[in-house]
Amino acid sequence: MFAMHPLTTLQRVRLLVPVAVAMAVLAPRFAMAQFGGGGFGQQQAVGGISVSTAGIVGNLEPLALESLAAERSKALADSKWSGKAGDARKVSLKAVAVAAQESVAKSVALSPEVVFLGGLQRIEHVFVDPDNHDIVLSGPAESLAVDATGTVVGVTSRRPPLHLEDLIVSLRAIDAARAGGMTCSIDPTPEGIAKLQDLLRRQTTMGSHPKATFAAMEEALGPQRVTVAGVPADSRFARVLVAADYRLKRIGMGLEASGLKELPSYLAMVPAGGRATSLPRFWLEAEYDPIARDPDELAWRLSGRRMKCLTESDVAGDKGMKRGAAPADAVARRWCDAMTASYDTLAAKQSIFAELTNCIDLAVVAALIHGRQLDKRAGCDLAALVDPATLSLPKYDVPTTVPTVATGVKKGSNWVLSASGGVKFQPWQFAANTAVAADMAAIRTLALAARPADSAAGCSWD
Repeated sequence: MFAMHPLTTLQRVRLLVPVAVAMAVLAPRFAMAQFGGGGFGQQQAVGGISVSTAGIVGNLEPLALESLAAERSKALADSKWSGKAGDARKVSLKAVAVAAQESVAKSVALSPEVVFLGGLQRIEHVFVDPDNHDIVLSGPAESLAVDATGTVVGVTSRRPPLHLEDLIVSLRAIDAARAGGMTCSIDPTPEGIAKLQDLLRRQTTMGSHPKATFAAMEEALGPQRVTVAGVPADSRFARVLVAADYRLKRIGMGLEASGLKELPSYLAMVPAGGRATSLPRFWLEAEYDPIARDPDELAWRLSGRRMKCLTESDVAGDKGMKRGAAPADAVARRWCDAMTASYDTLAAKQSIFAELTNCIDLAVVAALIHGRQLDKRAGCDLAALVDPATLSLPKYDVPTTVPTVATGVKKGSNWVLSASGGVKFQPWQFAANTAVAADMAAIRTLALAARPADSAAGCSWD
């Protein structure tokens, strides 16, 4: 779950303890060379963040972003495949699995058609095709380009396409995620909270040197821990979770603007003169409408996916946080409402939030395939995607800590501290919520009838 913690209320200034602004920047790496990824999305940089070899999370510097954008633009141009727009692109998982296996056997780069799953922007349908021993994903697609941050995006929507690498991680991790879901959290340590509380008891005002006070608070709270569960911490999928959490936290704390008038920072919404007696947390959860299916469970439709921001209030004590121990804060509810209402617009401006929803879609599809045994029903061999021994994925540097940075803005007579965050969703919950729909069988028939006769035509069609 994504969350922020105001820790206590003192006099004179409102203050936040956010994540660090600047970190060491890694040069982009072609971490997926053994997979033949070609450098499109398989480099270490995801969502505009870097993770050092020591696990420290930070923002990529502007020059690094420029270099990344140039490198990925060249890779896309050299591939001679940038896709095309389509309302109902179909992608054959059988063809994707074969292409992935061949890329390893022949040491050749995958086409971006495979790396980006035919340019799919989201998944609307999953079709089981026993006649062709296949599972087909379908949804809207676009031509591809590279934006200024080095992210591969749709030419029109500027939203990122789905990534094969995230699908593979979803398929491999989905069974282990059955109990706890897929999560990321950034939290201060109990020891850091205790040290900060002790500091604030001894120092009740900012004093004449605010910078020195901020530095003392940063040292007291110390590095915040990054925790990822449900997916491998060294995967691209995990990097998306961490980058979305990191970016959302910075927006909430006012360290960077959302770009939306209707979504100010949480700090900007706190009225002057108010006193904080509890510690609001904010987190994001996904929701879907019931997944439609035909009676034979050969056709599935995902719809109504939306992100919701929720809140609860914690209490800080000497032994750490007591979560949900106080009534929810009214300002926190307002900020959550603004985030919920603005999420899709925000995702169109900052692609990491669209990457997050892409990963959620892929995890739900993985839960459907695994839970309903769709691959066995289709006779579709997905070993190249599911079996790590058949196909190895790149290893990303594991994010472990986010340094604390204290900053403040005067609003009335009080100040508030804030630090922690996360993302959480449970794909099995969505995959279990299904309903029969009368139109699904006909939709499947039309989709599969459009399959090209030439199996060498690629992994996707319209």
